[in-house]
Amino acid sequence: MTAHTGGPPPLLLSPGFARAAAGLPQKNLRRLDDALTRLHAVNSRLWQTEDRVRTAGLPADRIADFKREIDQLNAERNALAERADEVLGALAGTASAEAPLHTETLASVLDRLSVLTLRIWHSEQATDRDDLAKRRVPALHRQRDDLHAALDTLTADVITGARRLPAPARYKLYGADEAVVSENTPSPRLTRVIAFGGLSECGKSTSAEFVRRVCGAQRFKIGYLLCQSAARHGLADPYALSARRQAELLLDELNRFADAHVDSRLITIESVHDESSIAELKTLMGDRLQIVYLDVPFAVRVGRSGTAAHVVAAKDEIKMSRGAHQVAALADHLLDNSGSVIELRAHLRRISAPPVPVRPRTSTPYGLGLPGPVAAATSDLADSLRSHAPAVRLVALTGSPGEGSWMAGWSDIDLLVVADHTAAAAVAEALRTYQEEVDEAASVGLTLATPHELLASRLTPRLAFALHQLQADRPVLYADPHLKLPHITSDDLALAAVHELPQVMLTLRRLRADAAPDLLRQLYKHLVLACRLLLREHGVWETGPDQILATATHLPGLPALTLPTLAETATAWREGARPQALAQVLPAVDGLLAWYAAQLAA
Repeated sequence: MTAHTGGPPPLLLSPGFARAAAGLPQKNLRRLDDALTRLHAVNSRLWQTEDRVRTAGLPADRIADFKREIDQLNAERNALAERADEVLGALAGTASAEAPLHTETLASVLDRLSVLTLRIWHSEQATDRDDLAKRRVPALHRQRDDLHAALDTLTADVITGARRLPAPARYKLYGADEAVVSENTPSPRLTRVIAFGGLSECGKSTSAEFVRRVCGAQRFKIGYLLCQSAARHGLADPYALSARRQAELLLDELNRFADAHVDSRLITIESVHDESSIAELKTLMGDRLQIVYLDVPFAVRVGRSGTAAHVVAAKDEIKMSRGAHQVAALADHLLDNSGSVIELRAHLRRISAPPVPVRPRTSTPYGLGLPGPVAAATSDLADSLRSHAPAVRLVALTGSPGEGSWMAGWSDIDLLVVADHTAAAAVAEALRTYQEEVDEAASVGLTLATPHELLASRLTPRLAFALHQLQADRPVLYADPHLKLPHITSDDLALAAVHELPQVMLTLRRLRADAAPDLLRQLYKHLVLACRLLLREHGVWETGPDQILATATHLPGLPALTLPTLAETATAWREGARPQALAQVLPAVDGLLAWYAAQLAA
């Protein structure tokens, strides 16, 4: 039995019984030791819970909670005693029908011995303040000696067949029709939980891991949460509780985590194998809980598992016995996961970060600081693309026009179009006409995205920033009134900056190696972009090249970036003074590259 650690003492077996048990096969002896050790621990928790329920002034709801705990511990107590009797049945010799029948099993005697051991210990703890307890202790010790002697005699009689034992089954019912009235409600910080269900090898764990890695979710197994909460409430076997009580325990643990981790906006739980408890949890949480059921044909699951069909079938049978297949009827999202990974992940991204309806502010190109001819051509482009609605959903200028820093002969025109794939040819034709109209005034760069790419959050870092600009009330040229876009958070942008910066620095280093007057514009723009991303990593948001470069000078350890203004650099570009301007830009580029290399080597 377990060693004494300052709490109640371990269960000490009578010498005759201990010798008889030692003769069992090692496997059975381990099972017996485990059952009796756990039985003694359950009796100890049961004693403590019964003491708590007697506390004066306890409100009715707490008394009800303690009663449920007592019932559960009693259920566990009986199950462990039955398990011990199953092992001890090997000790019984051949007994005739005429042999006397004992009133209780060996495990029942051991259970009484456990309770008596606890009674002695609690009485000894009270001797300093209770004279009655002090007088009772010697009598309790004599009772234990008598029980040890009786157990030894019974064990010897059972082994020789001189006495028969009753059947060990107890047929106890605890909580089978338990009705729980709960006030449990989700914490305000518990914003979104995704529960994954499905049969064996359907992709539950793979899906949860993708949502954790890409969407920043906290990932939990339902069994872990349930056992943690049960241990916190002193419950021995949460799976024997009613579906409602299991749901309450799950919600309690989810609330605790959400309250302790206020930055966690998304949690996944797996695997949903019990339709009753998940239905109760849905009742408690409402739309904050999204149930996802992954449906995959059996043959596909067998092929993915790499095991024989009968192995997968056996796993399915266990899960279906618990109601796993019936979760499909409760699911908010029933996903066929027999297709491509891209399709699955698109579904998961939409579920993890639901799109939101947007009504961007529209503006004519004449309000974006563009020269008259460029603004007129841009207006014609917007009209042309709008004529292809509803296939074309959004037309916007990003970058410098939105920031009011567009400069003729220097700035590009960055065009964002959201349109169905079927409209790609029409968009390309409109773009060719547009480029001819603006001629040499500007170079046009197109970002053409489909609505489903955006809703599945298949975004480049620059596209994520462009969408964030739209959320920040930057004007667009046209938007479908029913447009939905992913919500881009500041955390999303900070992560996008981390992902984009390495490519920008590699490009800047390549441009520096090929430095020539004709690369002045690209070098300058990549220098500004690199500084913008570095500032975002430090939690600083700036717009406008001059302000970005000035603010970047304050990055820890970065040498001062002594540069001409954007207007001066653009004038030099247009008027043939590119070599002189390049000579002023290169030291800043070199300083930034050297600083970046030193930071990574730290």
